[in-house]
Amino acid sequence: MERFLQTIILLGVVQGLIVSSLLFFSRRLRTPNRLLAVLIFLLTLASLCLSGYYMDWFGSKWLNFLANLIPLIVVMPVGPLLYFYVRSFLEPEFKIGKKERMQFLPVIVDLGGPLIAWVFLAGVWTGLLKNDARPWGMAIDTYNVYSDIPRWISLAVYTVLTLRYLAVQKQKNRTGFRWLQQVAVVFGVFLCIWLVYLVPYIIPRYTGWMLDHLDWYPLYIPITLLIYWLGIKGYLVAWQQQAAEKKQEAPWLPDAIVHTATGLLKKMMEEDRLYLNPELTLQMVAQHTGLAAKTISAVLNQHLHTNFNEFINGYRVALFKEKLLADGAEQLTFAGMAQECGFSSSATFQRVFKQVTGMSPSEFRKNHTGTGVQYRSDRDLSSI
Repeated sequence: MERFLQTIILLGVVQGLIVSSLLFFSRRLRTPNRLLAVLIFLLTLASLCLSGYYMDWFGSKWLNFLANLIPLIVVMPVGPLLYFYVRSFLEPEFKIGKKERMQFLPVIVDLGGPLIAWVFLAGVWTGLLKNDARPWGMAIDTYNVYSDIPRWISLAVYTVLTLRYLAVQKQKNRTGFRWLQQVAVVFGVFLCIWLVYLVPYIIPRYTGWMLDHLDWYPLYIPITLLIYWLGIKGYLVAWQQQAAEKKQEAPWLPDAIVHTATGLLKKMMEEDRLYLNPELTLQMVAQHTGLAAKTISAVLNQHLHTNFNEFINGYRVALFKEKLLADGAEQLTFAGMAQECGFSSSATFQRVFKQVTGMSPSEFRKNHTGTGVQYRSDRDLSSI
């Protein structure tokens, strides 16, 4: 029976590696799929560690040494990944900004065990510590036991946040909502299973009984089922979501409507300069222009051959280049100018600028400076 359960976990590892790769490099729903891919990969990594233990991979001195230095159990980001996946699925304009990245900082909890190993290794190399790994190994084992508490709390908090967010979004009747609700509920069930397993595991007198009679199967078989379900269903739902969006695309618009909408959008950008607002959304543009959001999307997609974000960012990049070419620009920072142009963060600006111009801001400035110097030199020569 144990061999059968171990085989299921190992097959889940193989499945997780394949599906997470497919999701990460998929062109459908890029942001949601990549978040889901990383989530599945972290679950797979934990299962891989357990499979290595069962297969005695760490019986090798060197593999065991490396396993202590490299974090294989990385659970703290799973909660934020779940929450951001659900949000990005329902909000096409959702991006991982500075506030979102800050929520991944608790990953330091997962790095505690390897950090202890690195301290010991550095101490032995420098001669500050004795070459006795036993107390350090015990410290790592103890830390790994109790680090499950903040891991469980983190996942529980983000699962509740996800359920609350979905409760608010329920009235909007969006495509894919049922799938996201199932994901949140399944993680809630998994938390209950983990809690039943966690409580006796962190009480020393029950720890031996738990591992002797149940081992890690009550926790990792559900994780394996999660890997299978999230991977296969998540990939299929992404495909179905994209197909549904194509069906919902607006019909081809009459020339009169296109002409009116194009004029309003041009006025909004060139005169009202709404793109300077870093929080600008399609709904805000619709409210400002009086056009329906679907009409704006149809005009952008069908006639301007772009999407909303590309349309807005095009104006922002154009203004940035204008500022960069102005006198005194060398005294300003890229980040400062980007913020003045409506970009929400420096990272977003760098990414968008390179997409639009094909080069980084520093490369663009260097090329422009070289061109400017050459132009002045030619003019001077002609006047001799």
